[in-house]
Amino acid sequence: MRILLVGAGGVGSAFCAIAARRNFFDQIVVCDYDESRARQAAEAVGDARFTSAQVDATSADAVADLVREHQITHVMNAVDPRFVMPIFNGALAGGADYLDMAMSLSRRHPDRPYELTGVKLGDEQFGAAEDWEAAGRLALVGIGVEPGLSDVFARYAADHLFSEIDELGTRDGSSLVVEGCDFAPSFSIWTTIEECLNPPVVWEADRGWFVTEPFSEPEVFDFPEGIGPVECVNVEHEEVLLMPRWVKCKRATFKYGLGSEFIDVLKTLHKLGLDRTDKVRVPGANGPVEVSPRDVVAACLPNPATLGPQMHGKTCAGLWVTGKGKDGAPRSTYLYHVVDNQWSMAEYGHQCVVWQTAINPVVALELLASGMWSGAGVLGPEAFDAVPFLNLLKDYGSPWGIKEL
Repeated sequence: MRILLVGAGGVGSAFCAIAARRNFFDQIVVCDYDESRARQAAEAVGDARFTSAQVDATSADAVADLVREHQITHVMNAVDPRFVMPIFNGALAGGADYLDMAMSLSRRHPDRPYELTGVKLGDEQFGAAEDWEAAGRLALVGIGVEPGLSDVFARYAADHLFSEIDELGTRDGSSLVVEGCDFAPSFSIWTTIEECLNPPVVWEADRGWFVTEPFSEPEVFDFPEGIGPVECVNVEHEEVLLMPRWVKCKRATFKYGLGSEFIDVLKTLHKLGLDRTDKVRVPGANGPVEVSPRDVVAACLPNPATLGPQMHGKTCAGLWVTGKGKDGAPRSTYLYHVVDNQWSMAEYGHQCVVWQTAINPVVALELLASGMWSGAGVLGPEAFDAVPFLNLLKDYGSPWGIKEL
């Protein structure tokens, strides 16, 4: 297996640190628009299997050229979702399989954005499924932690725990604190703004996919392993677009434990137009320049990848499943994965949120290398047997848990 890792930011660097301890691949070419950052991520692991290159992730041709040049078998996308389609298309054009942790972007319904779906997350990728099938190539989409591990949990719950599922409810929360920072997101603020301010999608068996207002349906969820109660709200996320395609259920939701302060900041950014991605013209020292307000916000905040030493607490990703157990009795179960920042920093040198995201595609790639997972087309994690994945996750020293509610 020869992997092209596109993106050497926080998640990409953590991916390298995790993969370096495994022997299922022959080479990982780390590439980034900033080649020096790619080189730093590759050299940090001290492993000759890692090399670096420069890439323009907006160009499918540039990705395809790297695939051919390095005889790549699998392209791993570790950049913001705005770059999904050129990397996705470049992988297919170059003749490689593809994995990502976030899917192609949505676009709101032009007239009724809080009632009807427009272009949904992943629609552009699923629209190309026949091309991938015809080429005999696999695009494994949404294989981070959320989406990703939560989707694996959905498959496991359907196959081994439940005879009938009422709701697949992804619930994400943490007890993380960043010392010395008034506001410091632990993940890409570009992606966070995108998913939190877009209309959240809900799926119900009798009406399909529909949308609600951002931050709607607040609920307090009691997270395990000492994290405790956190208020969670509806957020746009891929799980809701993936799970119902392969797992039979009556309802699918995603709720994120943001906290009131974080929500207030996001609402303020929206009111001021600072969440916009289209460029605005502003005065500059050498004349007017065009900048994206959201890119400016991201540039003004600390890089999440550097916050590990200032962070403490735990992060939890999981799936709350309700319905009937295999015995026909009512059942309410939370399948989850918790990472302590102190542990991930001491063991890998990476903060817990990016580390928890990065471990899952590494596990998936190892399963693909072994042949335990295989397929063609555009598939989500739910399309594969969950047991090998969950067993291998434990082998990586990162166990998952089950809590009956």
